[in-house]
Amino acid sequence: MTPTAPRARTRSETIDTAAFFGLRPTDREGVWELPVVPGISSGMGTLFGGCALGAAAEALEATTGRPLVWAAAQFLSFVSPPDVVEIEVTPLARGRRFTQARVVGRSGDTDIFQISATLGRRDSDLSGSWALPPESLPPEQCPMRERKRRHEDTVMDRVETRLVVDPSGDVEPGRVAPGRSGFWVRVPDLECSSAALGLVGDFIPAGISFALGQRAGGSSLDNSIRVLQLAPTEWYLVDVRIHGVEHGVAHGLAHLWNERGVLLGTASQTTVVRHF
Repeated sequence: MTPTAPRARTRSETIDTAAFFGLRPTDREGVWELPVVPGISSGMGTLFGGCALGAAAEALEATTGRPLVWAAAQFLSFVSPPDVVEIEVTPLARGRRFTQARVVGRSGDTDIFQISATLGRRDSDLSGSWALPPESLPPEQCPMRERKRRHEDTVMDRVETRLVVDPSGDVEPGRVAPGRSGFWVRVPDLECSSAALGLVGDFIPAGISFALGQRAGGSSLDNSIRVLQLAPTEWYLVDVRIHGVEHGVAHGLAHLWNERGVLLGTASQTTVVRHF
């Protein structure tokens, strides 16, 4: 089928992060509700892991009043529309600069995910970034990633994904090196935030097909995001490295860049691998 690109929005048209995910506060401190709807679900019809992590990141920052440094989610069960996930944020230790916290996402009596996180910042004149992004043509000159029928009315209808193209033209679109692939991802409704990085970081399974040379993907067992800095960008360059696939499990990570080659953060994941 022919994919349709989401319409670009101006800065004034973007909606706040909580509204993007449908996250809403309750009358209990640190407790939020996340209605599971198709717009935050995967092609499997279940809550998209990146949306769970993104919504939890927003709940963590709003509850603690501090910016996210890292968050690691472990997925325990699936949940589908029209269920509602209760997200409970528990600060465990609050220091002068950093807060250690825990999140539990539940639907009824079932735990859906649990997250450990650190939030905060410390003033320092030390800085640097030594990773290098892949060479690529600008996103407007790269082909759109094929969108499957199962992705209709899911979170994939709210993002635009294009395959990185090496300027030399010697490598097939999407492939960067053995085990390494690249995607341009645009989320028209959402400005750059910790939650947005949690969402686009969940494109790691998309690199499994390029690593194996056959159509494959999977569902996340865990998902981690580490935030280096936030910088305005329309497109995210998701640089995926699949380290290995064995015994039905893949391990990989992604460097997340903005359009100007600024490293925003890293994501890592373990995925149960399945043939398509």
